[in-house]
Amino acid sequence: MRTIPIPYYKSTIDLHIDEKNLKAVMTAKMHDFKPEKGEAELVKDALDHPIGTKTLCELAKGKKNVVIVTSDHTRAVPSKITLPLELAEIRKGNPDAEITILIATGLHRPTTEEEQRHMFGDEIVDHEHIVVNKAFEPDDFVMMGTLPSGAEFHVNKVAANADLLITEGFIEPHFFAGFSGGRKSILPGVCSQETVNENHSYKAIASPYAKTGVLEHNPIHEDMVCAARMVNVQFILNVALNAEKKVIAAWAGDLEQAHAEGVAFIRKWSQCESITGDIVVTSNGGYPLDQNLYQSPKAVATAEACAGDDGVIIMCCSCCDGMGGTHFAKLIQMGTPEEIDAYLSKIPAKETIPEQWCPQIYARILHKHKMILVSTFLDEETVKKCNMIPAKTVDEALEKAYQLKGRDAQVVVIPDGVSVLAVAPENR
Repeated sequence: MRTIPIPYYKSTIDLHIDEKNLKAVMTAKMHDFKPEKGEAELVKDALDHPIGTKTLCELAKGKKNVVIVTSDHTRAVPSKITLPLELAEIRKGNPDAEITILIATGLHRPTTEEEQRHMFGDEIVDHEHIVVNKAFEPDDFVMMGTLPSGAEFHVNKVAANADLLITEGFIEPHFFAGFSGGRKSILPGVCSQETVNENHSYKAIASPYAKTGVLEHNPIHEDMVCAARMVNVQFILNVALNAEKKVIAAWAGDLEQAHAEGVAFIRKWSQCESITGDIVVTSNGGYPLDQNLYQSPKAVATAEACAGDDGVIIMCCSCCDGMGGTHFAKLIQMGTPEEIDAYLSKIPAKETIPEQWCPQIYARILHKHKMILVSTFLDEETVKKCNMIPAKTVDEALEKAYQLKGRDAQVVVIPDGVSVLAVAPENR
């Protein structure tokens, strides 16, 4: 019997599996990467040696209104490390700069003060000017043009009015934007609901290029880059994180050049050859990304790549914050996967419903695969209404999967499905 810890909420849960059933355990090599420097030193080194730009200290000279866009409570950006270093660099170049920290929520709920203190620390919350993006407040946004897709670009006025606009974040594979980080801090991070919705339209999500690890010809990525350039992002700081959410690499500088170097690193250290199993077990990497069901398609899409034509997917997601959005909750429970997809496919791009992209991706996956959801916070009836099979433990889920696929079923385990880029052997 093999015991495999699966990231779940703020710890792990153990999967117990007979060796004869275990076909493979897929993990990103990145989790074994050993940096030669500490976290703060890696970030400081990136800031001191930017890619394609002057240093942040030099860029800050003469700039009065400086804005740093950072991620919200659903992301594990190590802002307690990064923000103090960025703030120090800005003030070294311009002690009189008026600095605003703008929290990029996309369409998520506003980040609470308690969450801000957890993310940034008391010193920053007590002494810095912090603004939370609220995508559903139209007066907070300004129209800046049209994106390649034809979508109107409405961005938060705080970002639009900056003399120096900086973004920070981390890079990982992303299930329809290719990779996170870089340009994604702006769109969807600090855009209005209309802009986010159209960027995430049914047509865009259905593109064969809107998938994990793909940037070229990806219509969602192309809109994001254009938006970030239009609002004049002059400097980014992005990091790579291991399984413990520790910084193992960092890149700073130009929006596209620095992001490209980070993507190359992530691709190298997260890419794994896909292995097909009758049953695939995965998670959303634990807290904060597993706090609601809305975020969980990220890992489910990785499992899909390894589940063959009709494999069973077991998803471990605590959902401590519930469903994650009222629109998502309504759409994912409105009918069968086929009915959901048929309904969404008829919605024009400019009428895209907030959060509809996650039910669209779920519908695609659930059309082919039974999915068992391991959650201690969602009630069983809600899970069933989402076309999923409820389970309270991963061992219970595995037993249910065996009942569906047989006792000899071969199992592939992807402990952290968000960190793995699964590719077919011919595409390596």
